[in-house]
Order: sequence, then C-alpha cells, then structure tokens
Amino acid sequence: MKFENTGIENLKADLNRLDEIMLEHGLVREGQWDYERVTYDKKIQIKDSIYYLRLRGYAVEGDVGAHRAVIQLLPPLLGKHYYPHGVEYGEGEDFPASLVTQCKNLIDQVKEEIEIFAL
Repeated sequence: MKFENTGIENLKADLNRLDEIMLEHGLVREGQWDYERVTYDKKIQIKDSIYYLRLRGYAVEGDVGAHRAVIQLLPPLLGKHYYPHGVEYGEGEDFPASLVTQCKNLIDQVKEEIEIFAL
C-alpha cells in the first residue's frame, strides 16, 4: 500500500539528521542503503501477522555511504510479511484499519519533525 499525498514526498533533508529522526520513531535504516538510496523500516506485529512501514528516499546531493547526502523522500509504503517469501506491498493486500491509521499518524509525526530542518 502506498500512502499518497502525505507531504513527506515533498521534503529534502540532511541524511544524518534524517537518521536521528527516523530512529526516534522506530524506523531503522541499518544496512538498507546503497550510495544513492535509503530505506527506513518499522516492524509492526498484530497478532500473528507482521507488517512493515517503509519510508524511502534517494540522494539528490552527496553520497549516502560517506554520510554526507541530501535525501529526497518518497511516498511511504506499508507491506505485509509472508514467510518465507518476504514483504508484499501490493495494492491487493488487506490491512487492518487501525494499522493504517497508526501508520498515517506516525508519518505525520515524522513529517512535522523533518519540516523543521528540511532543505
């Protein structure tokens, strides 16, 4: 599921500050980057199902590997994990309404904090 028109996709931010904000909200980058892209994931478990909220971005300036980059954020995604195949983000997935609301609220919180230092 793609979250459209959140406003977060209009923001550009410094990678290091972005890492701090995302981590404060449980969105972890870990090894999910290359020299041009970053991915922040938050794992959410509801009963026996596991979901991932994913915020993505790409470098418009600098180098992610050198920790000096300006990141353009992209629309967030929500996916469901299927063992052993991985996470599906397709539009055909069914997500609990409470989960969608929780994710929208988190996206709004992150966006508000990023807007303070957005470039």
